[in-house]
Amino acid sequence: MKTKKLINAGADAVDEMLQGVLVAHPRHLYAVEDVPRAIIARNGPRKGKVGLVIGGGSGHEPTFLGYVGKGLADAAAIGNVFASPPPDPIIACAKAVDGGAGVLFMYGNYAGDVMNFDMAAEMLALDEIEVRTVLTTDDVASAPADQREERRGVAGNVFIFKAAGAACDLLYSFDEVERAARHANARTYTMGVALAPCSLPQTLKPNFLIGEEEMEIGMGIHGEPGVARESLKTADAVTDELMDSILREMKAERGDRVAVLVNSLGSTPMMELYIMMRRVKARLDEAGLVIHTSLVGNYCTSLEMAGASITVMHLDDELQRLIDHPCDCAMFAR
Repeated sequence: MKTKKLINAGADAVDEMLQGVLVAHPRHLYAVEDVPRAIIARNGPRKGKVGLVIGGGSGHEPTFLGYVGKGLADAAAIGNVFASPPPDPIIACAKAVDGGAGVLFMYGNYAGDVMNFDMAAEMLALDEIEVRTVLTTDDVASAPADQREERRGVAGNVFIFKAAGAACDLLYSFDEVERAARHANARTYTMGVALAPCSLPQTLKPNFLIGEEEMEIGMGIHGEPGVARESLKTADAVTDELMDSILREMKAERGDRVAVLVNSLGSTPMMELYIMMRRVKARLDEAGLVIHTSLVGNYCTSLEMAGASITVMHLDDELQRLIDHPCDCAMFAR
């Protein structure tokens, strides 16, 4: 059975979405001329500032383009649904935001993104634009702790990009921006659960199969296999399972501060997310941890996938300052 979507043609969905985004957010965003998938912040880039370019496949909105704006990312390169952007929009983004202090690429650790962003960096080097890369690797389920560099980047992108963007906006040096970005990534942990699949605009068919009474712990935001398929549990039991993995690895001490994100994968309603949030708070209270800031809602989605993820960033004084730094983006402001 085909799914139903409010689209015109599947092949046009991404470009028509971007047209709508630019119409809706002209104060924040514009596209590079003749490169419609290079989305630039109107008030972000400036001389002497490290430029921050993020990007990846469509279908995760408001990631990535929703986090382009002053105090966060300067640009986002946009790919097809669940597919890396090609080098051309990445290069256009970097050139548009280059203020002479270097350009930092940040994106989730996926093979296609690594290949295309690396190709773009090599081509930019020919134009004497220095580029460095920090991959996000917050998905606890995707590799063991001793293989952190192999993990995927998922909803933790929100906090990691936020910290890096603040460091750029505060005019940290290139070395210090890179250090802060890596530090933010190293202290961010995400676990998710999927209840039902999504479908791509081109196919209108579910991208994986799961039983009516099943859930999958640790499934990726493109439908990558998780760590366990189990019988559906209550919200508290699911939240406990996700939090057990996060707290076990985070190794925080009583009194430490955290930032928390309870994120919908697309179709999970706010009611269910807030039910999970109350349990997250209870678990953090038991561990003696203090919530400094919390986000609940659609922040890193997977089209209309049913499910949720929990992200915890283990704050220190620097990360707290960076998370608190003001930003003004099309779909996110603090």
